[in-house]
Amino acid sequence: MRRSRRERKTGRTVAKIVHNLPGSKTNTILPPTLGPPGFTFLDNTRIDQLRERTFSLLEEHGVFICHEKAVKALNKAGARVESDGQRVYFPRSLVEQAIKDTPKSVTLFGKTQEWDHDLPNPGGKFIMRTGTGAHGFVDGETGNYRKLVMADVATIAAVGNHLDQIGFISHPFVNGVPERTSDIHGFAELMSLTPKHVWIQPYETENVEYLMRICVLAAGGEAALRERPIASCIATSFTPLELKQMDVEAIIQASRHGMAIHACSLPTAGGTAPITMPGAVVLAAAEILSMLVLNQIVGSGTAVIATPLIFALDMRTGKSLQSSTEVLQGVSMSLQLMKQGFGLLTHTYGSGSDTPDVDSQSNAERSLLGQLVALSGADILGGVGQLECATVFSPVQAVIDNEIGQMLQNYLRTPKIDDESFAWELLKNIPQGGNFLANQHTLKHCRATLDPHVFLRQARDTYEAENRRNAQDNARDIFRNILNKDPLPGLPDETTVREIKKMVKAGDANILDWTNPRIKH
Repeated sequence: MRRSRRERKTGRTVAKIVHNLPGSKTNTILPPTLGPPGFTFLDNTRIDQLRERTFSLLEEHGVFICHEKAVKALNKAGARVESDGQRVYFPRSLVEQAIKDTPKSVTLFGKTQEWDHDLPNPGGKFIMRTGTGAHGFVDGETGNYRKLVMADVATIAAVGNHLDQIGFISHPFVNGVPERTSDIHGFAELMSLTPKHVWIQPYETENVEYLMRICVLAAGGEAALRERPIASCIATSFTPLELKQMDVEAIIQASRHGMAIHACSLPTAGGTAPITMPGAVVLAAAEILSMLVLNQIVGSGTAVIATPLIFALDMRTGKSLQSSTEVLQGVSMSLQLMKQGFGLLTHTYGSGSDTPDVDSQSNAERSLLGQLVALSGADILGGVGQLECATVFSPVQAVIDNEIGQMLQNYLRTPKIDDESFAWELLKNIPQGGNFLANQHTLKHCRATLDPHVFLRQARDTYEAENRRNAQDNARDIFRNILNKDPLPGLPDETTVREIKKMVKAGDANILDWTNPRIKH
């Protein structure tokens, strides 16, 4: 990014909106070929600074890895291991080779081809996913809060199935089942209810194998799953700079089945990460790259989707935040570093808020977050429907988020500049007092604009006549209509569903019965 005379004098760099950021040494406002617009806080020099510090952190501090098999494999591949057998130092050459060898594209497969999504999207678009891990639920009818239970998985599946911006669905945390196997119960239920791609989030090391077995059943066998992986799996670092056994095991087993890995870092600035965002960004990058190397060395080299989920600690209350202005800066910088600095696919929260309810604050925060993340080049915008810093799911909020996503997709389309878009002949011949309503050009293009279903555009008289009906009322009606829709085609048959339920029971019997030996991997 070229610096202005004022910037050179003051030493400050101003954030700019630019086009076609990746791959160019200098970013200009109007390059010859326009793609989707982009936004950056960072010029190439600053990206290089962040890259260098990331490589240095991995080489000089290393990462603690609580998985003996993985540590031995990394040591054999050239990583240095501390005498404690857990701290692993990553040579730059090893990291750079892993980055080079990691696939830079992936297809997230649905159960039928209709729901397949290629990343990166050839048109520069993003896909969205529902929020995950939420233990709370805001009832779509009453607006009351309660714990999320198994019946709510069907609601989340229905919402995710019928909202057109949702590319894949995440299984929630389910209450009312054994806590240690909640992931198995929730994932199995969701797998039986959606034809779309599903995101796996393991909760225990022993559970990973059962989650994979459920995928095998739903896909129709081991070979079928490898051919079309209908799920992808998150692996999350334990910030700062530690990988637990469960997440390493998730990388090993998911990669073995051909699944993409969402390599996730969740630094909390001021808590588990430096309070200044550049430090948090470097920390997240180092953790993500350590998982990328692991995937190459102990996995099967499947695609890795860099997933920095940046938070910040409210220093007055101790509450974790995901929508503060500091977080917005941090996540934008993380995305640019991951995409431009390392050439990786990216995924982060593109929806969400810090407020507990579907209110004006929620929609303001998620609109700011979604716009900045989309402009920063994320391939996946996560968090649809989530509230209260990703701990609560609201189906009504999900409907609103879907419309925000549609607006962002429309907004990111760079307009063509030609005689047709100028309406050149009409402009040259418009008479005094003329208008452009009654002509073929307007008729031709009038349906290209976005027609909202949630947000309001009526006049004051209509608004008052409808008792001040608002966007949330519209979203609630859309949600009700979704619940009345027929299930989508492509769901597992009854025999497969029965086999999946048997696998859940087997997981409970083995994992919860402490008299039985643990599963060995």
